[in-house]
Amino acid sequence: MFRRTPISTLMRRSRLLVCGLALGLSCIPLHAQDGGIESLRQTGKAFAAVARKVSPAVVYIQVESRRDAPGYADGQGFPFGDDLFRRFFGDNFPGFTPHAQVPRTAVSQGSGFVFGHGKEAVSYILTNNHVVENAERIHVKVLDGREFDARVKGTDPKSDVAVLEVDAADLPALAWGDSTQLDVGEWVVAIGNPFGLSHTLTVGVVSAKGRSSLGINDYEDFIQTDAAINPGNSGGPLVNLDGEVVGMNTAIFSRSGGYMGVGFAIPSNLARAMAEQLIAHGHVMRGYLGVAVQPLTREIAESLGLSSAQGILVAQVDADSPAARAGLKPGDVLQNFAGTPLENGGQYRNLAALAHPGGTISLGIVRNGRKKTLTVTVGSLDAAEDAAATANAEDLGVTVRSPTSEQIARLRLKPGIGVIVSAVDPASVAAQVGIQPGTVILEVNRETVTSPAEFVRALKKPTPDSRVLLRISENGRSRFVMLTWR
Repeated sequence: MFRRTPISTLMRRSRLLVCGLALGLSCIPLHAQDGGIESLRQTGKAFAAVARKVSPAVVYIQVESRRDAPGYADGQGFPFGDDLFRRFFGDNFPGFTPHAQVPRTAVSQGSGFVFGHGKEAVSYILTNNHVVENAERIHVKVLDGREFDARVKGTDPKSDVAVLEVDAADLPALAWGDSTQLDVGEWVVAIGNPFGLSHTLTVGVVSAKGRSSLGINDYEDFIQTDAAINPGNSGGPLVNLDGEVVGMNTAIFSRSGGYMGVGFAIPSNLARAMAEQLIAHGHVMRGYLGVAVQPLTREIAESLGLSSAQGILVAQVDADSPAARAGLKPGDVLQNFAGTPLENGGQYRNLAALAHPGGTISLGIVRNGRKKTLTVTVGSLDAAEDAAATANAEDLGVTVRSPTSEQIARLRLKPGIGVIVSAVDPASVAAQVGIQPGTVILEVNRETVTSPAEFVRALKKPTPDSRVLLRISENGRSRFVMLTWR
């Protein structure tokens, strides 16, 4: 049985407890309270010192670009905009041609930071490719009020990195930090221009490292942070408490379009490597081995007689590729790349891409339960893509090519299935339904496509209504589109 305690007794005990807590709190030494406040004060001063050191090198970027938007065939549009009329009358409103493209000027904004100087009295600014993509005019402003027109030195859409240059030799530049030395839980500071609010500082910690396969960029190795990042922060620096750049803020995960506690930054080591190549060559030269990989599950590891699932499984080796010439075979387990232990396919793709074409690297593998080391002479990814079989479907307005093993892995395709669009005629019916370079075509009229030649043959097969149904894949998601192209 349970014995009831009188309410009056409970009230007396509650008062005693409250008094005890109050006495306990009052017993905390004043010097301890002062010490805590002083510690917080010093932390705040540290962040303020970072802001003073970094802000002068952070720039506000405004971009003007011309973009095609659905409109009217005559290009004039209605006085209150096409969208208003489409909402009430739909695409069948008299005179409306939904596929007509009307050029319009768009203004967007982002962030960047000065990271070096050239020989001809110029300063180099790093930002995201998506900030300056299709730009007709780029205007930058620095903290001291000076404004400049910037030029694109080079861009790399695959890593979302771009380098700008301005005619000013005296802009302060930030120092690079080593992103591999970052620890999860370490303080980091983001500075940029969210929503156009110039030189805004936010503070957080490194939430995770090595985030890949997010579908944001072709090559991913993101630092995840809870420092507030919002639209307009793209291209701004993520710095450590020494004011060194450890990342470039690039993307957020959000269901609202604004900050939700998850932001992503390109690691400084990757961004710096891309920037140096863009300055030196105007483009990025990536290494190529000719290997498609897949995760090594515990079940597969056990079936191969391995004691652990560390490493990645070789799923395909391109014929006459650097990997094939070195003796790599499907079914081999890649455990390290030039001495670096491999954990996932994203890490492997980044390491392979950063390898210098023409150089040699070692691959540590396990085959039939035995460890081996292979030496591979790195090839050029650009040369491999140029050598891929291509075919042109003139009536459709596209050129397609076979995917390389790196593209198969990066786009998560099944080996031997699909072709990649390499060029699109802007006036074609393919362009009108949203097909663009990089789109993967998986099927033609419900038939799987395995090569460019097969794609062209499938298009030439007669259909009752002169229409073609394509199944395409973009950003890892597939959909069907219907074309009338004959």
